[in-house]
Formats: sequence, C-alpha cells, structure tokens
Amino acid sequence: MQPVAFKKSKITSSQRKINRRRFLAFSSVSAVGLLGLAGLSRGNYGTLVESAGGWVKVTESPVLGGAYGTCFDLTLLKEANLYRMWFSWRPKLSIGYSESFDGVNWSPPVIALSPDIKLGWQDEINRPVVLKKDGFYQMWYTGQAGGNSLIGYAISSDGKSWQTPYSQPVLKADQEWEHTAVMCPSVLWDEPTRQYQMWYSGGEQYEPDAIGFAASLDGITWTKNTANPIFKANPLNTWESYKVTACQVTRYKEWYLMFYIGFKDVHQAQIGVARSRDGITNWQRLASNPIIRPAINANGWDHDAVYKPYALLENNRWLLWYNGRRSSFEQIGLASHAGEDLGFEQK
Repeated sequence: MQPVAFKKSKITSSQRKINRRRFLAFSSVSAVGLLGLAGLSRGNYGTLVESAGGWVKVTESPVLGGAYGTCFDLTLLKEANLYRMWFSWRPKLSIGYSESFDGVNWSPPVIALSPDIKLGWQDEINRPVVLKKDGFYQMWYTGQAGGNSLIGYAISSDGKSWQTPYSQPVLKADQEWEHTAVMCPSVLWDEPTRQYQMWYSGGEQYEPDAIGFAASLDGITWTKNTANPIFKANPLNTWESYKVTACQVTRYKEWYLMFYIGFKDVHQAQIGVARSRDGITNWQRLASNPIIRPAINANGWDHDAVYKPYALLENNRWLLWYNGRRSSFEQIGLASHAGEDLGFEQK
C-alpha cells in the first residue's frame, strides 16, 4: 500500500505520551505529515496489520495532544477550506476547540465550553458532537459527576462561544441496560422526517456497553427506541465480543455508516465500521473489521488501544481521526482511505 505523501515535520520521542483518563501528555500539535503506514500489529489482538480494508495510518500522528495534555473523543466539521474540531480536553475538564487547514496541523486549542459545576451533574464535560443547522451550531455533550454520565445541550452562532439554555440534561440513563451512564452522542438531522436522530452509548461509567438510538423534533426532548440497544457486542468476533461503544454515524448514499469502538476486554479496543439502511436495524459489519488496530511497536503512540473514530468523506477519500493510547497516555491521530467504497459485500 502506497503512502499518501505530505510535507513532514519532526516529533521527538520524548513527545509521545498522553493519558486516557486523567493525566497530562506531551508531544507536538504540529505533526505535519499525511504519510501512510501499514505495519504489523500485536499478536494478542489476533491481527497482523495495524489497519485493514484499505485504511492507512498517518505516520506523523498524533496530530493533537502533547503539551496541551490529554485530548480525546472529538467531533469535526469541514467548512469551506477549514477543519473545525471540538474535542474532550481532560486537563481543563472542558470541551476544547481547534482549527486546521489540512486536518494535520491544528491551531493552539482554546476552551469552547466549560462545566457548570453548580448544576450538580457536570463536574466535567467531554465527548461532544456538533451539528450546524439553519446557521446555528448545536452541541450535545457528556456531563459527568458522582459516577454518572448524562447528555447536555448547547448552542452557538459561531461555534466558538457557546450557551447552555437548559440547566438539566436532555438525556438520562433510565433504562436497565443503560445502568448509570449515557454518553458519546452522535447526532444527525433527517430532513425527510424533520427530526434529529441520536446514537448514544449506555452502560458502565468507565466504558459503556452498547449503543442506543433516540429521536427528537427539537433536539431537546428525546424518545428512545423501544428496541434499544440497537447495536451490541458480537460474541462471534473476538475483537468486539465484550463491548461496542462511542460511535459516529454518518449518511453515505442510501446507507447509514457507523464507525465504532469494539472491545475485546476493558483495556483492548479497536475500530470497526458497519452499515444499515435505516440506522436502527439489520446492521452489516464490514468483513475486514477491525479497520484501525493498535501498533505493534511498543513505543508507538497507539500501541495499546485505539478509540472514538470520526470520519469525513471528501475528494474521493475518507479521513478518520481517532484516539490512540499507549500505557496510560492517549492522544488524537489520523488515518485515510483512498476511494469512497469501503468494501462492504453487496446486499
């Protein structure tokens, strides 16, 4: 597989650390290349390559983290020639914001939205999704406090300054399978039905268990699907036999595509993709899953696990940003796929 070559800048070996849950990292935000690399992967994942299905990792990853601390679980919009990223910024307990003209070099991040601790349900906020509709930006995000996770709502005219018009979360854990947590929202606006569609993760607080679906006319009051969870772990696939979570759903032609995390156990995670005609039922997993896998190199920034994908299709290629972890450190990297066809068997 030939790499996609871009201009290159250096990252030192001392910059390769970031934390999955609580600590600060190092590395440089100015990882400037889009050179692809398909290497070997760790045997305990039962795989021989770091990516599959035509996906190629970017050798200059990570693209965000480093001196800014733990940066994870992102959402992204492309407007004109500008990539706009909102991400979970652990040291700030907040949603961070950064911009890029190439998807690799990112501006120094700033806080987009901070928790309102006095509300009692958001000592920290993270795991956002941003949707632009009717000239306004809408954000659904995860608020965490007291061992619980809930989903809140914010609105903005420019995507930088945000207001939270409601003091209470818009989605809570109230079904048995959700336990104490609903988090990681992925939201689309469906014009034919004039409603918002949300895919969210529910279950345990540390890593949720499965994915549910809800619909709303206004983005505030949600009705959960009675068949929830609509996407669950597959015991026949070892790599995703424990949990599936933290998905991004996007429309592609007549399909809903779901990029998601699959867990072999609570520490071993990889990225897969599935598709459905209605976004709820009859999910078809890609035969070559997992498409993004941990690095074989013990010093690799994503050696132990890969998490939370976010994919965009442009110029006949897919770009996919994701979290990678080595030991207790995590940061954001990038992979690409040449061509629109992801390789699903025809149905």
